[in-house]
Amino acid sequence: MSKIKTAVLGVGYLGKFHADKYAELPNSELIAVVDANENTAKAISEKLGVEGLTDYSSLLGNVDAVSIAAPTTLHYQIAKDFLRHGSHVLIEKPITVTLQEADELIKLAKARNRLIQVGFLERFNAAILDLDTNKVKPLFIESHRLAPFNPRATDVNVILDLMIHDIDIILNIVDSDVKSIAASGTPVLTSSTDIANVRIEFENGAVANVTASRASMKTERKMRLFQPDSCVTIDFHNRVMNVYSKGDKEMFPGIPEIITKESVYENNDALKAEIIAFLDSIENNKPAVVSGEDGRKALATAIEISSLLNQSIIK
Repeated sequence: MSKIKTAVLGVGYLGKFHADKYAELPNSELIAVVDANENTAKAISEKLGVEGLTDYSSLLGNVDAVSIAAPTTLHYQIAKDFLRHGSHVLIEKPITVTLQEADELIKLAKARNRLIQVGFLERFNAAILDLDTNKVKPLFIESHRLAPFNPRATDVNVILDLMIHDIDIILNIVDSDVKSIAASGTPVLTSSTDIANVRIEFENGAVANVTASRASMKTERKMRLFQPDSCVTIDFHNRVMNVYSKGDKEMFPGIPEIITKESVYENNDALKAEIIAFLDSIENNKPAVVSGEDGRKALATAIEISSLLNQSIIK
């Protein structure tokens, strides 16, 4: 089978890692990298031995698939151009700035029979990959995603920067429409929200309490799923999953025995797994693991949360 001709649009902090993966995978032929910064494009292209460009127009119609790791404001136009010219697209989160843009891309991809995959790395975390979402029916979810300040992502608030990862996972696991959202948050180090707590209630009765901060002194990425007779805890950062369930015996009268099962995973390369899945979907005509529709759902919830926060922040 011939190799998939690929390119990466935006090879800054994250995009350069996309380029590395495409260059090493056996079913990918990395054709070019593109970046508005000529020095950045040149440095990555020379490292990988491919063409380095500041304008992607010459690639239109000449590549099978692209990763778009440019600023979010550019996602729509870049993806639109490549979809129109027959390329499959992997778009870093969030999929677009607006829901209208997301809807147009999804419609265009369907019309051209092309794939949109959205870059939610945590979906490819080893702990999540081992979670049987068909058997998890949580009544209550609690998640914490905390990180030290990083000036790289200050073009968006903490909801679109960090919390959207957990929003995507929660929407995928619960698989029910959102009934209501309550949110509180505040700027700390930037002019937009840097720390937030959100309560999401779903039509099926499930509730999620979600916290995200990019003004923390530590890194923490944890989620707890509570359901009848058991609790699942996932540590994304350390790739550990614990399942606590009720046994048949009693430790004390009226207090059930708690059985613990811990799974510790190897240091998997989530980005590589994500790109492998993208190429596999293209080769075998399979749906994307994280579809454009998934990206659109996460964006819709993130936008609603951001709107609530904008209304509540004290000026």
